[in-house]
Amino acid sequence: MPDAGLLALFVAGLVGGGHCLGMCGGVVTAFTLQLPPGPRWPYLLGFNAGRLAGYALIGAIAGTLGSLPGLLALDPIKTVLAILADLLLVAMGLYIAGWAGWFTRLEKLGVPIWRRIQPWLRRWLPIRRGWHTLVVGALWGWLPCGLVYSASLSSMASSSTEMGAAMMLAFGLGTLPNLLAMGIAAESLRRALAQVWLRRILGLGLVATGCARLAFQL
Repeated sequence: MPDAGLLALFVAGLVGGGHCLGMCGGVVTAFTLQLPPGPRWPYLLGFNAGRLAGYALIGAIAGTLGSLPGLLALDPIKTVLAILADLLLVAMGLYIAGWAGWFTRLEKLGVPIWRRIQPWLRRWLPIRRGWHTLVVGALWGWLPCGLVYSASLSSMASSSTEMGAAMMLAFGLGTLPNLLAMGIAAESLRRALAQVWLRRILGLGLVATGCARLAFQL
């Protein structure tokens, strides 16, 4: 049921707002401070449109890798990848709720790739033209993130370039409300998400999403 996978990834992106603030809040603030004078909305929309395109590219690459003949093409391996993605969602939820501090170690796996991307990112900052936000956003999509890892594993398990791109796009759309809000009221959101009870609700929502996906897989 591909639709169920798309919906689950959208929900995962939506309820992962607590983690998005921690991972991307500083990035959004840095981008915003470098914007030319004037309305910020066009630039924020540009950043996020580029980020969604970057996610779709990651999903397309992952889905293509999963479709290649060989080990990843075997159904048992696809199932294992899907289960790992769901377990990663559960771990992420526990981390957001404050019960799995070890989770941040997993996100360091993507640091070598991010180091290679950062020099390219710096070439486009500060923003000089509106369309530059699309490029910066696309590069921003490669920031090491456990939620992105989980969604990427799901995309790989789909064994389809098109479905992999669609799954990552669904995930990105789920993150969109939180990240747009950060660009407008990052400090207010930071104070709100500092509340333990709210982080617990968001974290448990992610755990529930992961468990529901696991139940579907098993």
